[in-house]
Amino acid sequence: MNREGLFESVPNFSEGQRPDVIAALASAAAGASHVLDVDPDPDHHRVVVSLAALRERLLDGVVAAVGTAVERIDVQTHAGVHPRVGAADVVPFVPLGQSTLDGARELAHEAGERIWSELNVPVYFYGYGENRSLADIRAGRAKPDLGGPTLHPTAGAVCVGARLTLVAFNVLVPGMDASAARALARSLRESRSGMRGVQALVFELPGGRVQLSMNLFRVDETPPAAVVGELVRRGVVVGEQQLVGLCPAMAANSVAAGRLLEGRLAESAARAGALRCREKGGEEHVALAGRLDREAAGLAALGVDQGELLAGAERAAALLPVLRVGGVLDAELEAMLDAAARGLRAAISPTTQAAYAARINVLDARLA
Repeated sequence: MNREGLFESVPNFSEGQRPDVIAALASAAAGASHVLDVDPDPDHHRVVVSLAALRERLLDGVVAAVGTAVERIDVQTHAGVHPRVGAADVVPFVPLGQSTLDGARELAHEAGERIWSELNVPVYFYGYGENRSLADIRAGRAKPDLGGPTLHPTAGAVCVGARLTLVAFNVLVPGMDASAARALARSLRESRSGMRGVQALVFELPGGRVQLSMNLFRVDETPPAAVVGELVRRGVVVGEQQLVGLCPAMAANSVAAGRLLEGRLAESAARAGALRCREKGGEEHVALAGRLDREAAGLAALGVDQGELLAGAERAAALLPVLRVGGVLDAELEAMLDAAARGLRAAISPTTQAAYAARINVLDARLA
């Protein structure tokens, strides 16, 4: 097993309304891992935190954040429209860069063992390589793999698993009542012979709003734009669109501007490099830290048009030698920048490649 693989984790915590608790969850994770994004939703009463690191540091960050959730969240008093089984409800692990899905599953099992042994919270394993889904667990069709059958009195249980990158994508459907929206959701699900890679639920939000909430788990086949196109084709009025968490560049539509997974990976690496430069001190390192902070801000705000994706890939790749010369590049930052540059590069269309052939050739040479 490669102990140095780069992975993402996207824990979903049952808290979306108390800023102090949300900040505590992110702070606990940041002690060991890179916090790419924190996305709370007060209606769902849920926060999605996106983390990345080499496997051992990511494991420490996730367990620390789950521990904070156990201390600060009581599911007995929790109320929100999203279904849940625990304070730290779902903790998926996702391979990045050269890491594998099998490696993510091994990491998920290691995380589950620590959550049970250190925090005494029962664990369900789900997803890749397991014999049950989240729907099975939430419907009571499964028993915890670790601990149980009695759940933690305030923290419930944790669902831990491995998966590939997915996009959590919500759409308001104005003018449609909940019953009609549920029929629409059923017709869209892959499990009902609908669209490939679509899981869909309907939530009734305050103010009479009806939300179609989807996980798109085959983003190479069915990105958000394909779902919106299908809804329009069916005559559905498409209201506000919402991306939950981050989106890989290959699946991004306009709502993902500034929320690209690859952009946030490169941003986090640049900010970590800037911090290390300041710690080294000296005029040259302080100047380099300022440059890295400026690069980080631009990478975090990357848009989704082809020109910006190409420029972002070039900037991420160019940071590798800059950090190396500054003496602050390590295996983790190198893996993050490489994954970011390659992910952005993969999202560039053949038309754009032809139009910018010289730049593409230089980029590919840097990534070789």
